[in-house]
Amino acid sequence: MLVAQLSDPHLTTGVLAAAPAAGLHRALGRVLALRPRPDCVVISGDLVDQGRPDEYAALREVLGRYPLPVHLVTGNHDDRESLLDAFGGTPYLGGGFSAYYHVDHAELTVAALDSLVPGEGGGRLGEDQLGWLDGVLAGRPDVPALVFLHHPPVALGVPAADAIRLADGDALAAVIRRHPHVARVAAGHLHRPATTAFASTVLTVAPSTWRQASLTISPDEEIGWVDEPTAFLLHVVEPGGCVTHTVQVSHAAGLTCGF
Repeated sequence: MLVAQLSDPHLTTGVLAAAPAAGLHRALGRVLALRPRPDCVVISGDLVDQGRPDEYAALREVLGRYPLPVHLVTGNHDDRESLLDAFGGTPYLGGGFSAYYHVDHAELTVAALDSLVPGEGGGRLGEDQLGWLDGVLAGRPDVPALVFLHHPPVALGVPAADAIRLADGDALAAVIRRHPHVARVAAGHLHRPATTAFASTVLTVAPSTWRQASLTISPDEEIGWVDEPTAFLLHVVEPGGCVTHTVQVSHAAGLTCGF
């Protein structure tokens, strides 16, 4: 099964709206050009920039004609109530009215977590959501699972980002270790790709479809934005494991499709 993971589009409205919307639209078109086409797309948080209802309306307009299933994940720039008002009860949120949910594809379980803490840059899942995830993963132990959230649950060596990572990453790791069929834990938030071991599996972090953050490893250096390629991750999930590819978009010679 093929899952395309896009992240951090930061859609907005007004005079600054063109670049993030074009970035997301181009990335979605690049997904459609892949052969075979992915089975679904997950956008791992910071769907919009300010959490306003008009921004979610813009997101609905971009996604409205898209022919593949899309699953949405909350980020720290999102607003939970506005997201649920715009997408609650639709397949974008698994058909329900919660910002955390799961979708049971025939060959894969997709679990989308909600790490948003209103007013804060960092994230947290909490005991109730972690208990829910434990139950979801226990329900299909013979089917591979991908777990998506916005905030990386471990430090990635970028101090500015590590300061606002997932606060209860250790608790998430304890849940994941109980379920060896979790093929990937996948996050965003960093605005650049990264990979590391996590619990009993692998953590992959997707770049942004809009703009990338500098690789600022020194705590004395200010983090900023760099003109690096936009991209997304393609997770190839098979019974024997998972391979993740980085697919460039803005600097790629690959085909793209309109929709």
